[in-house]
Amino acid sequence: MLAARRERRQAILAKYAGVESINTSQTATPSPGPSSAAEPPTAVSAISDSASQLQSIAAMPGPIGAPRTSEPPDGAGKRDSMSASPIPDSFSLAKDGDAQDAQVNVQAQDSNQEQISAADYDPSLDRHEHERNLVMVNGNRPQDDVEIVEEEEEDDDMDDMFAVVKPEKKVKKIKKVVKPSVPALITTTLDSAADPEGYYSVILGEQLDGGRYQVFSSLGKGMFANVVKARVLNGEVGEAGNEVAIKIIRCQESMYRAGLKEVQILNRLKQADPEDKKHIVRLERTFEHRGHLCIVFESLSMNLRDVVKRFGKDVGLNIRAVRAYAHQLFLSMSLLKKCNIMHADIKPDNILVNEQKTVLKLCDLGSASDASENDITPYLVSRFYRAPEIILGYPYDPALDMWSVGCTLYELYTGKILFPGRSNNHMLLLMMELKGRFNTKMIKKAKFGDMYFDDLGAFQSIERDRVTGSDVMRQMHITKPSRDLRARLMPPASAKLKDDEAKVLTSFVDLLDKCLALDPAKRLTPKDALAHPFIRGSV
Repeated sequence: MLAARRERRQAILAKYAGVESINTSQTATPSPGPSSAAEPPTAVSAISDSASQLQSIAAMPGPIGAPRTSEPPDGAGKRDSMSASPIPDSFSLAKDGDAQDAQVNVQAQDSNQEQISAADYDPSLDRHEHERNLVMVNGNRPQDDVEIVEEEEEDDDMDDMFAVVKPEKKVKKIKKVVKPSVPALITTTLDSAADPEGYYSVILGEQLDGGRYQVFSSLGKGMFANVVKARVLNGEVGEAGNEVAIKIIRCQESMYRAGLKEVQILNRLKQADPEDKKHIVRLERTFEHRGHLCIVFESLSMNLRDVVKRFGKDVGLNIRAVRAYAHQLFLSMSLLKKCNIMHADIKPDNILVNEQKTVLKLCDLGSASDASENDITPYLVSRFYRAPEIILGYPYDPALDMWSVGCTLYELYTGKILFPGRSNNHMLLLMMELKGRFNTKMIKKAKFGDMYFDDLGAFQSIERDRVTGSDVMRQMHITKPSRDLRARLMPPASAKLKDDEAKVLTSFVDLLDKCLALDPAKRLTPKDALAHPFIRGSV
């Protein structure tokens, strides 16, 4: 049995042995290898090390705008202050051999359930769904234009030449549906630099903002913009040579407005966090270039999706790394809640880390809004991270972000997506399989409750017929969970854990369980999360 486990682990390691070198060669800005990001993999027992191993980020090099605290390096005892951000000086990102074996065993036990690798998730697939529903999110859903056309109806009878009065010709009205066009481009300022979808056509080496920046790398595109890395050529004293990330908003009016809204929200957050301790990406400035709004940010390294792909594909990251990342994420959540802002698109792709992989920043606030702007829409947030209240059309608030954080932390530790639903209907089914049925009060208050539940509370599951391939509805009476979060995270009893390891994992399960409460009113708050034993290191 032990030999078989060893063989499986060696097969996994052999399969992905070349991932690191490939990623490094494809990155425009060199990223440090595993040894520079963290110490060599340590025993899992390191997760229970005392807080004395933590030190202030002030003693550690980081990118422009990296969080800084006034704590001295030996101020580990000051962890009691939840406003501080204790960052490990170094930690292992990859799980050690035994931990990888345990994770493989857990996944084997859950093999009857659909599992999707977090590393294989393609965020561009969500872009089309977002674009189809973008205007719905903004409360401006386009309706098909209906044109009324009058046509004369031909009379089958011959005209009577002897008739004193000619009969009136019959007229019938015909409705013609005119499909709405795509969002309008800003034609007054548009030039050949934009493609048909309004994305700026990036030219490497090009200078932006009157020669202030020079583009040297393209980082990709999202729903609202494409992003480039640039070097400062001419700026304020000491800025020359620094690297920045520039988000170039698509040249469409709806996108331009969304970009201005993002800038406004980023400025609010920056004013509320002048010392940059809360792990939200820093806005530096804005400018316009050939009809495109350009937003300049501090430069960071890879996102957490790439971190999982590189250091923990299919098996996840070391629990100590997950704890450090969770702490920083909850600090960013606390700032969002303080400012009454919902991010509304938290996922590993929208969380960046520094070169050392020890500091993270929440980014991409293109979908963010004030908590008062909570118009019901079933398509807010990328589907795998979408809270149940969004799908049901239940009044939502910043608690929707805590759900997304719970899904993200599960991915970081397991390397698998928690709720890989094919549709909103399938998402609800997966949620109830893990957490049980929704309470009747929540279903009745939800705008779309009757779309998913009948009068008796049975769930109307839409499934694909294996023979015909068509969708069929099956009524399901769900009373209790059929899957167990603990079983999906804890290794089987045959794999004996040390007491401290078992306590940390048990605490992590409890944290996730509270982040994933179906009722948003019962979900963990950022303040409670920061006081949780898993985050505090008191287990």
